[in-house]
Amino acid sequence: MYSEQEIIEGFRRGDQWMFRHYFYEYCRVAYNIFDKKYALSSKENLDFMSLAHQYAIYLIEHDWKPLEDRSPKVSLRTWMINGFRYIVLDALKWYKREYGSLTFDEYIQTFDTSQDLRLNFNKMVLDICDTARLDRMSRAILVMLLVNGFKSKDVAAQMGVTPAAISQRYNHLKEKYVIPYFKENFDMDFDMPEVMDADSVGLAPAAGDYLALEAPIPADDVRFSRILFKKSQERQFSTPEYIWKLAPNEIFVFGSNLRGIHGGGAAYDAYRRFGAVMGQGVGLQGQSYAIPTMQGGVEKIKPYVDEFIRFAGQNRQLTFLVTRIGCGIAGFSDEDIAPLFRNAHGAENIILPSGW
Repeated sequence: MYSEQEIIEGFRRGDQWMFRHYFYEYCRVAYNIFDKKYALSSKENLDFMSLAHQYAIYLIEHDWKPLEDRSPKVSLRTWMINGFRYIVLDALKWYKREYGSLTFDEYIQTFDTSQDLRLNFNKMVLDICDTARLDRMSRAILVMLLVNGFKSKDVAAQMGVTPAAISQRYNHLKEKYVIPYFKENFDMDFDMPEVMDADSVGLAPAAGDYLALEAPIPADDVRFSRILFKKSQERQFSTPEYIWKLAPNEIFVFGSNLRGIHGGGAAYDAYRRFGAVMGQGVGLQGQSYAIPTMQGGVEKIKPYVDEFIRFAGQNRQLTFLVTRIGCGIAGFSDEDIAPLFRNAHGAENIILPSGW
């Protein structure tokens, strides 16, 4: 039996046994819960492995700190299921663009999925009531509506007022206390994610802008951190470690999955910054190029790398900045992937990571 901290440390060092017996088991429980509510398995790109990989990428990017920063009263299992919900909600918004902004009322409905999550949510509501020092009526309204599941008309009947009065008071409490609480404690954004269209990539700012991290990431670090390459118009002998902007003729080459769920790491940057298209897992899209790395061994990746090299040869006006594809959550090493790019060594417009 392992302690919860030992489990987190196992995740952090990439222990395969810990991942298999804890991370993926917790994710499987969460997926089954939300599959019943949202029919995830019947939706394109919302299969278990795609969502579990997104969750893993997010946690790896943050060095698993979100798990360590949980409330001491909440078990690691419950906290991870709760966190998996955020991945599901984001994926649902991408799945159906007309879904629009996720309202707070739609968001809190996701707590109606398991006894553990409901108990956790109930504690949050009571914490809001205590922290805000609400009067008896306001507290009763929040508890009856959010915890006990009553409708406004039911609460109104018990309090001897109109349903409109209850709705008006609830909306006031929601905007002033409830939503700020969730945003502060869970960093939730209730708006539709920004979508960059392919035409916008031509508006890249001038050269020289980049994001500098406080400390360099060791080359042998097993953690998969967000790759932000430095912008440069000069010929590079190896791919810069970080980038913030691209020149109009530069292409961001990233590892993807065949379903094109660009949910974390370099793929997420490609989606948010460089025109990658949700649902497209292969090839040029906007100012980025996707090479699938999650579908099997290196022999499954090689055909896509070969196709990329041919494509680069046919488009010499473009400069392709290749990230360390496959060396994150996909589980490969530089020694596994680098040989696939042997035929790219003579290409002037393909920039490879250091050591490749």
